[in-house]
Amino acid sequence: MTDNSVMTQLFQFGEDHPNYPVRVLNEREARGAAGIMFLFALIAFITAWFKGDFSPTKLVIVAFFIDFFIRVIINPRYAPTLIMARWMVNNQTAEYVGAPQKRFAWGIGLALATLMMYAVVLNDVRGPINMITCLICLMLLFFETAFGICVGCKLYNLFNKEKAQLCPGNVCEIKDREPIQKLAWHQALIAAVYVGLLLVLSPILFATPPQARSVEPSVPSGSVSPAEEERCRVPEFAKKIGHEEKWKLHNGCK
Repeated sequence: MTDNSVMTQLFQFGEDHPNYPVRVLNEREARGAAGIMFLFALIAFITAWFKGDFSPTKLVIVAFFIDFFIRVIINPRYAPTLIMARWMVNNQTAEYVGAPQKRFAWGIGLALATLMMYAVVLNDVRGPINMITCLICLMLLFFETAFGICVGCKLYNLFNKEKAQLCPGNVCEIKDREPIQKLAWHQALIAAVYVGLLLVLSPILFATPPQARSVEPSVPSGSVSPAEEERCRVPEFAKKIGHEEKWKLHNGCK
């Protein structure tokens, strides 16, 4: 094998398959990797939002940048999250999708990761741009992992003369929906009622404060049953990690 062929394989995007006219990737791996990224991005976002701690966010940004850089610039075969996803789904039948549109979509991910690397990791910039970019990333990852909808792949057709081929779920091909895919009016009504019910209940439930059961020393011990005192006894592991108050809160104790 010549040096040129080795370099070509090293920097190859997608796999050659005799049955398809374009290089392909396994959609199951792509969705799995999106799910891994979504999980950690969501944890980092929640931590930053509620605690103002951007350390997990910076770590996730670095991880995203490295992963997308390897995917787009080098070879998806060596991207860490795709390797993890391949291990998780290697007993499932591969679902081949076109590699060109995936490269375009992941290029958008690399651009967002590069922006966040410069702003947040290198310059410690904080503000609306961080949250907006994070929300965009979360939205893209959620649509990919939950519904198999690659938003970047859809944008691919707007900027390329050659239309995308082998799209997930065959959405690129014009076809009639099968009966199981069609939405009846009563199904839409059920979904609308479901959402409406939750909207009506949410202000009622949020307006009701949690009823914490107190075991304060000021309360006479006779008013609290021994079983209740035992239930609200903070375990040693919670004390050791400084989680005593949180443990009481989560268990309805005060």
